[in-house]
Amino acid sequence: MRPNLKPNNKKKLINDPVYGFITIPDELIFDIIQHPYFQRLRRISQLGLTNLVYPGALHTRFHHVLGAMHLMNLAINTIRRKGHEITPEEEQAVLLAILLHDIGHGPFSHSLEYDIVKGVTHEQISGFFIQELSKKLDGKLDLTLLIFNNKHPKKFLHQLVSSQLDMDRLDYLNRDSFYTGVSEGIIGSDRLIEMLNVKDGNLVLEEKGIYSAEKFIVARRIMYWQVYLHKTVTAAEQMLIHIMKRAKEISSRGMVLFASPSLSYFLQNDIQLDDFKNRTETLVHFSKLDDYDILSAIKVWQESDDKVLSFLCKRLINRELFKIEIAKESFSEERIQQEKDIAKQKFEFNDEELEYIIFHRKQTNNAYNKKKEKINILLKNGEIIDIAKASDNLNINALAQPVDKYCLCYPL
Repeated sequence: MRPNLKPNNKKKLINDPVYGFITIPDELIFDIIQHPYFQRLRRISQLGLTNLVYPGALHTRFHHVLGAMHLMNLAINTIRRKGHEITPEEEQAVLLAILLHDIGHGPFSHSLEYDIVKGVTHEQISGFFIQELSKKLDGKLDLTLLIFNNKHPKKFLHQLVSSQLDMDRLDYLNRDSFYTGVSEGIIGSDRLIEMLNVKDGNLVLEEKGIYSAEKFIVARRIMYWQVYLHKTVTAAEQMLIHIMKRAKEISSRGMVLFASPSLSYFLQNDIQLDDFKNRTETLVHFSKLDDYDILSAIKVWQESDDKVLSFLCKRLINRELFKIEIAKESFSEERIQQEKDIAKQKFEFNDEELEYIIFHRKQTNNAYNKKKEKINILLKNGEIIDIAKASDNLNINALAQPVDKYCLCYPL
């Protein structure tokens, strides 16, 4: 007979390269991490195709959400120490909310967010996953869902998950900086968390933390231009987007493409919000879709009979990326047509096919969006003002203005 084994210890330690040891605080959180829905995040890259520029950027959404949970734990301790009540149930629920906030990301994170499905954000899909997990666990995530959807009376709990200064942003800036080697993204997350407080039910930052917040906004702006919207990364991600658009187009015409069953489901159907609401199979298929489905398909599609799909896939797999030009003004129709004429002659594509080969788009960098929820500074006299007004750094007002740039991609 086998000896009696001790029950599984679910309060694990995880060694994280950014923060050191991260503790999994309770058994329900451990069970959620072990669930297949969550384990899928190991196979979703945090930064899409950024590793084609920064080779170290191979970290995943799994890394990120564990780090964000760690920061949330620190934030809870800070807010409690300053006299604000967070019950044990609320603590568990907000930890689960930050842990699950990205569970709705599709393959390559933001790269294909609006191409695998139509008009459905990853936040909405995350909400469907939390709802489904709560059903499976007899309502144990109902409070988590309230916080995630900003329906809990303590608004600061949602703001810790999603706001201008949330645990999501604090983690991804430090983590993405660490894995890319772009040191400009490093922020003082420990000090920012130590300066958090609650006033009138909302999250605020104490006045002495204002310089750390300024650095946070500047770091975010730099990381967008240097990493997230890097021109070569943009070219690669646009190629990936147009590969999926072409695959969906020729699938709709009846062409059978190699794909996993779940990828086939999204290629052959125009999935929209109502499909997630009304068809259980949609969420099930989405839960089985990750970077590996896309990459294995692209490798096979290199030999596709469709000239456009084959051309794009070969170029992306072999990192023969399209030329990209960036400008402050939109490219003229004449300039775009000029590149189409060159590609038409050089590669013998017809006018319909050129739409997948020559593409242009607008990029917007908005490091601090005053129109959305603000970073509110709690002054020593008890007054609350927006950081853009509280700061003596004129750059903060400038950074609050969105900057648009335009890009044009074409093959050489």
